[in-house]
Amino acid sequence: MKDDREVRPCYAYRDSRTQAVIGKVHEKIPFAELYRRTGIQLQPFNTIYQLYADKLSGRLNGVTDFLMIPEYLLYKLCGAKSHEYTNATTGGMVSAVTGEFDSEIISKLGLPPHLFHTLQRPGEVIGEYEGIRVILCATHDTGSAVEGIPMEDNAPYISSGTWSLLGVRTDRPLTDDASRLANWSNEGGVGYNRYQKNIMGMWLANCLREELCPGRPWSEITDEAERSRFGETVGANEEGFLAPASMKAAFDSALSEKPTCVGDYFRCAYRSLALSYRQALEELERHTGQRYDSLYIVGGGAKNGFLNRLTEETTGKKVMALPMEATAIGNLKIQMEADK
Repeated sequence: MKDDREVRPCYAYRDSRTQAVIGKVHEKIPFAELYRRTGIQLQPFNTIYQLYADKLSGRLNGVTDFLMIPEYLLYKLCGAKSHEYTNATTGGMVSAVTGEFDSEIISKLGLPPHLFHTLQRPGEVIGEYEGIRVILCATHDTGSAVEGIPMEDNAPYISSGTWSLLGVRTDRPLTDDASRLANWSNEGGVGYNRYQKNIMGMWLANCLREELCPGRPWSEITDEAERSRFGETVGANEEGFLAPASMKAAFDSALSEKPTCVGDYFRCAYRSLALSYRQALEELERHTGQRYDSLYIVGGGAKNGFLNRLTEETTGKKVMALPMEATAIGNLKIQMEADK
């Protein structure tokens, strides 16, 4: 923002503009060092690459404030320019040690230091709206979703939506080489670290539906997928599925056998996701040194009974699917606890 004016245009995070600058960022700070400092997985849409692209294009000239989307919405609600911890950690610029923006990263990239403020934690009061106190939640949706899961013990979770965020709560970030090489992330939680991994998620199915059978009920789609006997799978997390012009074409190019019906595509997508979950859980157990027997699944994807069954069969974990809006529940929980 420039004072109270937004800098436009606004880019979707799947926009490819950051591809040209990722290597330039790593020339200044090798990714191994970035990971050691922040513990954040390499994703082309990370804030660090977005802001460096903005710097090189001149979009940061004269900018007075940097607000992430939830903070911008809060600003429109109550006028406060807040800087919330859980969402900030996801961008690759917050120290895994201090929990604040890493000034050395900011300096090496030549970013304006006045854009990076002391981070506020969930539960802090930041302003008022018509006499009602405005309280920060965990503004990263998965941060709030994890708070909304009624766990009996500390088990792995999948926040299943456009992305499948698979992780577990840990006492501290894990920034070792094994975590870096497997592209795990350490993101802020409410009093704990979220050690988790981005998996492509229901984006695959959503794009296939829009292209192959727009508007068709999900119940019919999953029934047809369950009846299919298509045997191949794809690497669900491969870059070619991030933002393809055609999701159908992306599947076709990754498969040696061409699907013959709609159900084949969706069966392939769901089985590929379940295999990705198994691989991630195996990595999680190796990295944490813990063995887990159960897996919580929340969010819109938890309504997909076929995928839940595939996940249970493929991972060998007891799946507890809670088809609820865990993000909204966690948001309310944080605000209610802060208001006691």
